[in-house]
Amino acid sequence: MAHVELRGLSKQFGAVEVIRDLSLDIEAGEFCALLGPSGCGKSTLLRMIAGLETVTAGKVTIAGRDVTQVPPAKRQISMVFQSYALYPHMSVRQNIGFSLEIAGAPKAEIARKVEKAAAMLQLDPYLDRKPAQLSGGQRQRVAIGRALVRDPQVFLFDEPLSNLDAKLRVQMRLELAKLHQELKTTMIYVTHDQVEAMTLADRIVVLDAGRIAQVGSPLDLYHRPQNKFVASFIGSPAMNFLPVSGNGGEGRAVTLDLSGAGTLVVETRHSGRPDGALELGIRPEHVAPTAPGDSGAVLDGRVSVVERLGNATILYVDTPAGNLVVEDDSESEARIGDVVGLRFDAARVHLFGQDGRVV
Repeated sequence: MAHVELRGLSKQFGAVEVIRDLSLDIEAGEFCALLGPSGCGKSTLLRMIAGLETVTAGKVTIAGRDVTQVPPAKRQISMVFQSYALYPHMSVRQNIGFSLEIAGAPKAEIARKVEKAAAMLQLDPYLDRKPAQLSGGQRQRVAIGRALVRDPQVFLFDEPLSNLDAKLRVQMRLELAKLHQELKTTMIYVTHDQVEAMTLADRIVVLDAGRIAQVGSPLDLYHRPQNKFVASFIGSPAMNFLPVSGNGGEGRAVTLDLSGAGTLVVETRHSGRPDGALELGIRPEHVAPTAPGDSGAVLDGRVSVVERLGNATILYVDTPAGNLVVEDDSESEARIGDVVGLRFDAARVHLFGQDGRVV
């Protein structure tokens, strides 16, 4: 395992700057996820670490060695792509061991490493099959096995589960988590799927237009987003946002006026009493439906859509202050057209200024 350092990285394609003066430390043995929407630069950043993209400016260091100009094959990394890229005419055994064969490793060593990787990935029964005889999950495990036998210092994953169906993605997430626990190797994982990032990573790097929006543990990002972009990207269903006006207060407490509704007193995360136009953010599970006109309700609204998921009920509620998504329990009796009151957990409210940063 190896420590990875990125210092002042930039990448330009012509006049388009895809990565912008980015610096990041990834600890040895850490599982780090690069998360963000399509076009944010996460795959480009991974390819720069791998050496598959040239660096416009900045430095890439792996295990204390500057590898910015070092070819990919000499960086002691292994990469697993979204496409399995298996040789169709070769068996699973041959696919896994091919890179070692090309490197001129002894046959006994190749056989030992292939069998060890196959056992770790539960591929033993399939070693003599061709890729066409495997399921999507099995093919992806072969691709991981091919990377595994090289004993890399760093594993790089570029959206490796995107081609799998929902059930297989869950299964492969578990297998990747177990693999990391067993190997303790540094892993950098690109995904646009927040569930993958939240369940697999020790730390998540959220990217926005080539810049780091926030770095933190999954729960840090979920409970303490530093800006509206992270708050809106992390969480499903997504966080609700309502325009509000700050109306003074004492200490860190601020009174919020909701458009066409009541008031709510919350504490800001930083010192100061923000006045004027703000944006309130609150997650669906922190809004509780109650009887209309309830004294504890911040506002009333009408249910427009009901989604019954079995373990929870999602309500879409139209209110004078804006539309809200509410997560109720599975026994909810709410119906389309019902008028409900909505209680806010004031301790779970996030406030954002006009610049999108938390206040």
